[in-house]
Amino acid sequence: MKGLSSLIIAFSMYSRIPMPETEWTKDKMEYAMGCFPFVGAVIGGLYIIYAYFAERLHLSDFSYACFGTVLPVLVTGGIHMDGFADTVDALSSCQTRERKLEILKDPHTGAFAVIGCCLYFLLYAGVFCEIPRENLMSIGAVPVISRAASGFSVIWFPKAKKSGLAAMFAEKSRKGPVTVMLAAITLAGFVYLGLVGGFGCVLACSVGAGFSMIYYYKMMKKQFGGITGDLAGFFLQISELIMMAALMAVWKMR
Repeated sequence: MKGLSSLIIAFSMYSRIPMPETEWTKDKMEYAMGCFPFVGAVIGGLYIIYAYFAERLHLSDFSYACFGTVLPVLVTGGIHMDGFADTVDALSSCQTRERKLEILKDPHTGAFAVIGCCLYFLLYAGVFCEIPRENLMSIGAVPVISRAASGFSVIWFPKAKKSGLAAMFAEKSRKGPVTVMLAAITLAGFVYLGLVGGFGCVLACSVGAGFSMIYYYKMMKKQFGGITGDLAGFFLQISELIMMAALMAVWKMR
């Protein structure tokens, strides 16, 4: 029952998929971060379905890219893009660390956040448009791997503050079992990617994910002193874009 409750909490927090109500008690949240990648599995499954219909409907490149870009946002409700926008605002402020943390909590959206989101969606659509439709099934692993990496950062990376969503999920998680869950899910994602896309895709995605993680760790330590829920969302979005671009590069070189 704990596992089911943790799964419900993960989907309730990180998706718009209707879930039954459950109390967010410590024992029910123990495995929530370990269940987080399953939200990505749903998005990946929808990409596979989308690949089937995109091919048969003969969508234009523009429609193909636009529908593929908004699909994850429809599932998540934009919760990670919200973190991305807040982080862009904070980083663009060039203020002190304390002021940047205040900007992360500010509910108002600044000009740099809007600009950053527009650029992100344009880049994502541009990359998506370059992905051959016959290879679209391969990217089903990307939202799984990105969420496993983001969940790992929430569990193990230093926190910028003792309160907030990241601190709450980290505090209530059973770190050992959740880490094993995230590692197993990541491995499963790469195995799927290898079976569908080949070794080149696995290598490219690994490099992209590793680069994203290193950048994220150094940036959050220097700029914020630790992670927050917003920064975890920022990392998820950045890592997905970089992994998609890496996969695109592999397919373009074939």
